[in-house]
Amino acid sequence: MSVQKTLTLAAAKQIAQAAESFASANNWNVVIAIVDSGSNLLYLERMDGGLVGSVAIAQHKARTAVHFKCPTKNFETGLAGGATSLLKLDILPYEGGIPIVADGAIAGAIGVSGGTPAQDGQVAQAGADWLARQPSGAWSTEAENRQAPAQVLPGDNLGAR
Repeated sequence: MSVQKTLTLAAAKQIAQAAESFASANNWNVVIAIVDSGSNLLYLERMDGGLVGSVAIAQHKARTAVHFKCPTKNFETGLAGGATSLLKLDILPYEGGIPIVADGAIAGAIGVSGGTPAQDGQVAQAGADWLARQPSGAWSTEAENRQAPAQVLPGDNLGAR
């Protein structure tokens, strides 16, 4: 049985902090989204001055990176090369989304929006690079994330509520 790793909330916050530090050092006000392996939002940060519209874009970049298991820059490059069929997909074909991989499997992604696509990509990479330098404590396993099933007590008629 294989055990899939996923990001912890603490790791997501640290990834965002590393990305924010890089963006701040360059005076870029961005939105940073961290999603899990199912592309569900785990953590979102909008820096002071970050555009509200960038909230949805950062999340979409992160989701694109998870769904297609590749950086969103790949789609930007393909589109620039004439692969207009990419526009039929539910993707955001701009740099700034990077998948996060653990033991060869997608564990989540970071998406950044608010600067130019190249700036967004650099900020996302700063977050991903922070995680790459960390010990395995940044991960939890599927088994650790499962909750015990709810118990029904004898005589408890749940249908009557």
